[in-house]
Amino acid sequence: MARKRLTQLFPFLLPLRIWQRNLFEHIKMRLDENRYACRFGETPEYEICAAKTAVINENSGMDIIYQKNKAHNLKITSKTMNRIIIYPGETFSFSFLSKNSHRYGRMKDGLILIDGKLTARKGGGTCHLSNMLYLLFLMSPLTVTERHGHGVKSFPDPDGSELDGIDATVSEGWLDLRAKNETDGIYQIEITFDDKYMYGRILSDTESDAEYAILNENVRYERENGELYKYLSVVRTETDKKSGRLTKKERLYDERLLIAYDTTL
Repeated sequence: MARKRLTQLFPFLLPLRIWQRNLFEHIKMRLDENRYACRFGETPEYEICAAKTAVINENSGMDIIYQKNKAHNLKITSKTMNRIIIYPGETFSFSFLSKNSHRYGRMKDGLILIDGKLTARKGGGTCHLSNMLYLLFLMSPLTVTERHGHGVKSFPDPDGSELDGIDATVSEGWLDLRAKNETDGIYQIEITFDDKYMYGRILSDTESDAEYAILNENVRYERENGELYKYLSVVRTETDKKSGRLTKKERLYDERLLIAYDTTL
């Protein structure tokens, strides 16, 4: 049996532990060698990539209010990084920017994964934003330097069309999503919403010769010790914009996801 953490034995200590971790993480970020993106600016001319994702998922199996609260939390968090400029040599950090979300409103209870179980917590659901940003980074010349997968698929996609293995869990003080601009170009993140979707784009002052796409391949399901797992490969293709010719295809990594909802498979 796995040894329980002190905060699992004494939950009232959790807020103190979170405060401690956040403090240490912010001190470490001030002392490390990264220059973190923190400036906002006008929209550059060229669109590098774009994505959209449904905000409300009615397949969660829990009260729909948590999905509506998630949408509220996403809009607040997005304000900390919408139109952020990533200059050459700078690093985008989700945690570095999202720590300022309190300036834009109060978070509501949304769903987060704790010890493998969905739980309602203040600010829950913001991983939906980091998931989309991670996909955008993979479709751009930016270099992902930190990403952590959930390892669990908690409920079905809203319409069954979402990619798997393109998730990036974030937890301030513990887990971050980071991407570095190792090019000579300037990049900007743009995030917008309508009634159903969250939209993301990465723009640049330099037009890209290549277009990237992310795919799932080698998908299979296996049962292990009574649990259902999904195995897959995350693949990126590169296409020359002018000729439309596929110039590169590479397997980025393999994923193993626990399917944590009832399925007919």
